[in-house]
Amino acid sequence: MNPLDRYEPLVDDAESFRAACDRPLPSVVRTNEIAATPARVREAFEEAGVAYEPVDWYDGLFRLPDGKPGGNWPHVHGWTHGQEEVSVLPGLALDPQPGDRVWDACAAPGSKTTQIADAMDDEGTVVANDNNLGRLSALRHNAERLGITNTVVTNQDARNFSTKPLAFDEFDRALVDAPCSCEGTCRKNPDVVDQWTLDHVHAVAGIQKGVLSRAVQATRPGGTVVYSTCTFAPEENEAVLDHALANEDCELVEFDLPLETDTGVTEWEGETYDPTVTRAKRVYPHRNDTGGFFCAKLRVGGAADDAGDGAEVGA
Repeated sequence: MNPLDRYEPLVDDAESFRAACDRPLPSVVRTNEIAATPARVREAFEEAGVAYEPVDWYDGLFRLPDGKPGGNWPHVHGWTHGQEEVSVLPGLALDPQPGDRVWDACAAPGSKTTQIADAMDDEGTVVANDNNLGRLSALRHNAERLGITNTVVTNQDARNFSTKPLAFDEFDRALVDAPCSCEGTCRKNPDVVDQWTLDHVHAVAGIQKGVLSRAVQATRPGGTVVYSTCTFAPEENEAVLDHALANEDCELVEFDLPLETDTGVTEWEGETYDPTVTRAKRVYPHRNDTGGFFCAKLRVGGAADDAGDGAEVGA
């Protein structure tokens, strides 16, 4: 079956949703502000004859009509990094600060990891973990090209992640950009629609629940955990949040994103979820001419310390 058929009841305009999913996705790069400002990148693109269009909702993102994010000297010098527009949203929700200890649980190939390090001014510590050793090679290459020095790379199953190799026991913030069924990427990878199966959705949802639970456990009281996917499936989104809320000491918090979003859904195919899942954000391709995405922000329970409180952010 075409998985997009099953999600039409979730959207306000099924025809526009399907039409947007069929359009190619623009190529986008993010400015690496460790190395250059957005203004300097614009100048560099003009000097190099690179056509670009600034993304209006986020300073430092540029659409490249020629579709070649790595084919210019600003990229080679580490001034830009190819990153899909909606992919920056989890980093904005996480709102990492210089000096924080941050865990990126499913980090490779590193777009969000390097965005987090950039937001931290390359200070503090980012622990970039992935269970795929080959993909970690790409992460290390990207971090080195962008001049990032505050990132530690680990190769563990995030569901059983151990902090023993580290000099600390818990994190201020954690990002779970979970492996998923990826229907939201159909604009750049149409094959995901043909390869999709409901069995895979159910299988990967179990992994997602385990990783999110471990992220909550590994984050200090009062800290922040962001959960995100590039799927529309409630089994991988709201159901995973519902599991964490029922089994871990955490709560979903309100937050803002600079795109038009829909709220999380509380019912799906006979299942009901915690009513606070409406605080999560669904991003549909026809709303903003982007890929599809899901993002939620959780505050870990317990007494907060002075390092921060995991409060809501405006992006």
